[in-house]
Amino acid sequence: MPVPKATVTGAEAVQWDLSHLHPGPESVRDALREIEADSEEFSSAYRGRVDALVPDEFARAMELLGSIQDRAGRAHAFAYLDWSTDTADAKRGALLQAVREAYTGIVRRILFFELEWTHLAEERAQEVLDSDTIAPYRHYLELLRLQRDHLLSEPEETLLVEKSLTGAQAWTRFFDETVGTLRFGTGEEDLTQQQILARLHDPDREIRRSAALAFTAGLSPEIRTLTFVFNTLLADKYSDDRLRRYENWLAARNLSNEVANETVDRLIATVEGGYGLVGRFYRLKRRLLGLEELMDYDRYAPVGEASTHYGWEDARRVVEASYGDFHPEMGRIAKRFFEERWIDAALAPGKRSGAFSHGTVPSAHPYVLLNYTGRIRDVQTLAHELGHGIHQTLSRAQGVFHADTPLTTAETASVFGEMLVFQRLLSEEEDDRNRLAMIVGKLDDTVATVFRQVAMNRFEDRVHRARREEGELTSEELSGHWMETQRAMFDGAVTLGDHYASWWAYIPHFLHTPGYVYAYAFGELLVLALYRK
Repeated sequence: MPVPKATVTGAEAVQWDLSHLHPGPESVRDALREIEADSEEFSSAYRGRVDALVPDEFARAMELLGSIQDRAGRAHAFAYLDWSTDTADAKRGALLQAVREAYTGIVRRILFFELEWTHLAEERAQEVLDSDTIAPYRHYLELLRLQRDHLLSEPEETLLVEKSLTGAQAWTRFFDETVGTLRFGTGEEDLTQQQILARLHDPDREIRRSAALAFTAGLSPEIRTLTFVFNTLLADKYSDDRLRRYENWLAARNLSNEVANETVDRLIATVEGGYGLVGRFYRLKRRLLGLEELMDYDRYAPVGEASTHYGWEDARRVVEASYGDFHPEMGRIAKRFFEERWIDAALAPGKRSGAFSHGTVPSAHPYVLLNYTGRIRDVQTLAHELGHGIHQTLSRAQGVFHADTPLTTAETASVFGEMLVFQRLLSEEEDDRNRLAMIVGKLDDTVATVFRQVAMNRFEDRVHRARREEGELTSEELSGHWMETQRAMFDGAVTLGDHYASWWAYIPHFLHTPGYVYAYAFGELLVLALYRK
């Protein structure tokens, strides 16, 4: 059952065990040297010969290529996950950089294979694709063919691979480390990003207001730096899109998501057309909270009593049972995450904020990162990331080329899992006031997943276009685009304070994966349709 607010969550010692990937840094370095040698051998064996390979030979080459990619991905997963739990640790950062540099060299050696494949004549390529021996690789090879109009020559592609290490990858790492070390003072203590944002869900309005102001105050000293990072990565994206001849900033993401531009345009337009629903919801919430004016820091205020904390074991019980009731195999996989230490949930200085499930590679298993504070929302986040984790566990059977899913369907299992857990939490609650609070909280999450993500897409669209047409953007211009696109979503029902103007600066998706955010709306709406059935 929920535990008192003053009680620790029980997640303080929940840390993952990465030894399944590698025993330690030296093992990673040894593996990379072996993979580098294998990639050199692969290049010697197949460079310039792809058009002459019969299907059986092609399948053997793909098997070798898959082995190289799986082992390289395994090394990268160890370094990245180890760094994620302490982004301020110089040794972990150095290992991650060393792995990325080695990985870049490996990619440079094997890049020729995919390029030669895309240049094959259509008839010759179809002959390969029609072979039964190619079945495990067919979809991946077909997708490569779809991208051929956007690929450059091998020397050009090699140069882009080399420069990405000191370009976009370096800047996103710098962003993560900068944001990860920020602390937000409340007058009593300095809090991490996760801890301060959790206070926006507190029933005490003054605590919420103070948290919002403290968050802005904590961001302020780094705004100039974060503005420069944003501008640099916006320009880097523009350069890539121009070189690869994409028609707009989102086209590359849509292609990788295996979805037509028109479908995404329709999704965004439809959700924008429903902004009136957001206004109706927040006007209702304002009345339920008894407020004359709903401020930005009131958006996630709990209605009623359902703001109590859940201990880690209670969260585990609910999530395991929810997945197990839906299907025993899903429950069995979810249990493994807890029993075999595939989760890191403890709050820690320097730890990457937010939550994710890293699918690693088919020869390993996924890992889930959380920053667990004991809120009901954290239970839902646990359910969400385990949905990804279960999906990633099951998809390993597809092999290294097909285990990943497009972002448009990547959120399906995760959001579905959230719904399963919400229904269980609701069924276990007997107090009607708490049930109302939970339903309003779920609507909060749905609004955030569908409408807020599309509003953030509108912000992305604004700043990508402005950077390309007007040049480098100031912090004030970025903040202006943020406030305008956020206000449009709230339909006049929420007052955004001046302090809210800089909150674009901490969101990693804008930098790590430009264009990602609409996939949340895609996944939520798809899940609601599936769940109804």
